[in-house]
Amino acid sequence: MCEVAVITTGFFDGVHLGHRHVLETVVSSARERGEEAVVVTFWPHPRTVLQQDAREFRLLSSLEEKKAMLAACGIDRVEVLPFTREFASMTAADYLAMLRDRFGATLVVMGYDNRIGSDCLTAADLSGAGTEVPVLVSKPLVLGGSDTKTPISVAESSRSTAEENYFSQGFAKNQFSSAIANPTRADEVCHSERSEESPVISSTQIRKALEEGRVTDANAMLGYRYGLFGVVVAGNRMGRTIGFPTANMQLYEPLKLVPKDGVYAVEVEVMGKRYKGMCNIGVRPTVDGKARTIETHILDFEEDIYGLPLQLRFVRRIRDERKFPSLDALKVQLMQDKIIAKLV
Repeated sequence: MCEVAVITTGFFDGVHLGHRHVLETVVSSARERGEEAVVVTFWPHPRTVLQQDAREFRLLSSLEEKKAMLAACGIDRVEVLPFTREFASMTAADYLAMLRDRFGATLVVMGYDNRIGSDCLTAADLSGAGTEVPVLVSKPLVLGGSDTKTPISVAESSRSTAEENYFSQGFAKNQFSSAIANPTRADEVCHSERSEESPVISSTQIRKALEEGRVTDANAMLGYRYGLFGVVVAGNRMGRTIGFPTANMQLYEPLKLVPKDGVYAVEVEVMGKRYKGMCNIGVRPTVDGKARTIETHILDFEEDIYGLPLQLRFVRRIRDERKFPSLDALKVQLMQDKIIAKLV
């Protein structure tokens, strides 16, 4: 027989502050009841299976990143179900019954806007429907709101294991130790990039911010710095000729969302150490580039890292990508960009 558990379910793309607002309820409820805290998620994303803007859709986190982040938030077990059209045809009542029978659900926690089942029922619908498994509704977390709640802080006893587990899989240890031990409060965000609106925190809003190049807004909603993880591949070595060698990245997760074209100040994790850097995303118009690339100049670093894993974390946007009249003019601009990248 399966263990009894407090369960939440959803895709949890990015495991942002809104998600952690729900996860805090799951973990605290499970601890009070002496049960497991479980997330039941699925892969791939429903939009890629149901062909809802599948060509344009991009992810905030890979499956492995998501599982590691959930563990770092205190979740005891992550169950991943394959998302298929047959799976999508299951009604909400049948889905809740499956959570009870297969995973031992005694309580299901849902976000205020979650919908489950082919009948697209919300938590409010289910909480008043007399289902066999009780459903608890979590309130939304709003940027700039006065009624926000500090994101989950994982107990010291579980934090070390979660962080080491995350780091051992090739992800940046400090990214999550800082996000959990010193979480960003949604009501403390006042970056210059921030729009006048105070949107409810959601994966959709974060994707929109990244697509517009507003990485500090995205970071504020995520509760950590958005990152890309990949391997260093050969480029045209043009940067070396002007004193700015770059590491060209090929993403491990091809559906990972890449921020808007431009130049960014980044943190770089490579060979077990962290450095400051400046990353250019775009087509390199000054040298008549065609394909979109992700290339990073790592400050105070001269090692050969072709074929090695590399992780970037976006700190702030410096400027748009643009075409310069000469390589000398580009070099002058890169020297200015480097000053900014060093200071942030």
